[in-house]
Amino acid sequence: MTKAKTKSVVPARERILEAAKRLFYRNGIRATGIDTIIAEAGVAKMSFYNNFPSKDDLVRAFLTARHEAWMVMFSGRVEGHLGERGLTALAFALDEWFAEPDFRGCAFINTVAEFGQEFEGAMRHKLELEAYVQDIAARLGFSAPGRVAGEAMIVIEGAIVRAQMGFREGLRDQAVSLLQSIERGATG
Repeated sequence: MTKAKTKSVVPARERILEAAKRLFYRNGIRATGIDTIIAEAGVAKMSFYNNFPSKDDLVRAFLTARHEAWMVMFSGRVEGHLGERGLTALAFALDEWFAEPDFRGCAFINTVAEFGQEFEGAMRHKLELEAYVQDIAARLGFSAPGRVAGEAMIVIEGAIVRAQMGFREGLRDQAVSLLQSIERGATG
């Protein structure tokens, strides 16, 4: 199937969102112009604005789509390690994500760095991630799962930023050590 035929069967909204997801994550939101997204998606400018009245609308859709996809990826990896590794499963799941060739840090941290808290989707992602970690802590039988989740989030966020900055050497083991300390504090 030719590229033109492929584009014609995929709705314009999906093509625009897919292009935005790639470009926003790779280059940043401010650095990615609407014209670049339109060209990458292969749509007319009117088609873009019929689907997303403003760039802010597209950013919100990007954050929602990124959240859903990232949580499926991350929770799947965590759950795969959880039975064997306990809370340190978080470090192993992160390490797998960091090894992906297109890893560019956290789209939500990057969005807050660019815009502050202007886009509630970035903040909502972090709250939902923390709720997921709290659920893990409760399932593992730790006392004060909310405290465990808050402490684990500091490890998660710190590891993400360190990985984004290129400090990957030994990072997983450092995160494991910190998560083990949190575990020890939660079982006493």
